[in-house]
Amino acid sequence: MQGVLTRMARAQHTPMHQLTPAQAREAYEKGADVLEVPKAQLARMEDLSFTSRDGSQIPVRLYAPSLEKLPVLLFFHGGGLVIGSVQTHDVLCRKLSQLSGAAVLSVDYRLAPEHPFPAAQNDAWDALLWLREQANALGLDAQRIAVGGDSAGGKLAAVCSHMARDAGLSLALQLLIYPGTLTETISDSRRAYTEGYVLEEAHIRYFNDSALRREYAGDWRFSPLNAENFSDLAPLALFLAECDPLHDEGLQYADALRAAGVTVNLEIYQGVTHEFIKMGRILPEARQFQQDAALALKTAFNL
Repeated sequence: MQGVLTRMARAQHTPMHQLTPAQAREAYEKGADVLEVPKAQLARMEDLSFTSRDGSQIPVRLYAPSLEKLPVLLFFHGGGLVIGSVQTHDVLCRKLSQLSGAAVLSVDYRLAPEHPFPAAQNDAWDALLWLREQANALGLDAQRIAVGGDSAGGKLAAVCSHMARDAGLSLALQLLIYPGTLTETISDSRRAYTEGYVLEEAHIRYFNDSALRREYAGDWRFSPLNAENFSDLAPLALFLAECDPLHDEGLQYADALRAAGVTVNLEIYQGVTHEFIKMGRILPEARQFQQDAALALKTAFNL
């Protein structure tokens, strides 16, 4: 991990928070697969789309290791709600599908600042409702759906789990990877890892300022830890990096769910930073995460 950080510093790229959103997206796309494991070959991969509540077409990509009727993970990519795409997380979604034996449906939700809060949250919920309606037509099991995502995508998955509970929709699992769960509070981990650990405080502020209008500050859909009720949520599989500014708010989210009686399984990977899950070519912790996440899905889906 130190070697990665050293090479990143030597490269002297313009800091992301100094780029326009379009430039930041291009930079992230270029580097997304550099340290990834080889791309898994699957029996099925389809690019589809659904219509959101306001008539927009939202692209999704379906991965499946077989043509059987499979349970499915609805996945939301990370990137602060400003960068990232289905393509930047293609290798990860392929690997999760291959290792778990489940299908993965990755959502290309709309990004800020062009589409500020709550556009991404609305797209995420609309994706879940669409998946429930179309699962059988897609050859998927509508009774076995999980939600998941990394970083900002973990935030969207957490929001979906709350909304699913309130709507009476049963989910098998919420699989959250270093999710952003609290916007306003500066935790100890945000102080400790403020600079030089991939995700910096300047990046967090850049993303939040791009995505969130002031009148929504504190809204639980942007900061899930601000939700009033954590009971009866889907079981939580939570994966955190030790050297990550979002580490503490992830722990707080796990504590809130545990206190409400929700089943929580927590894994903390020592000595690695935010984004480590996409560095499987050189980090054994990333490959271990893939195995752990796949096992969580297998267990939740009874595979």
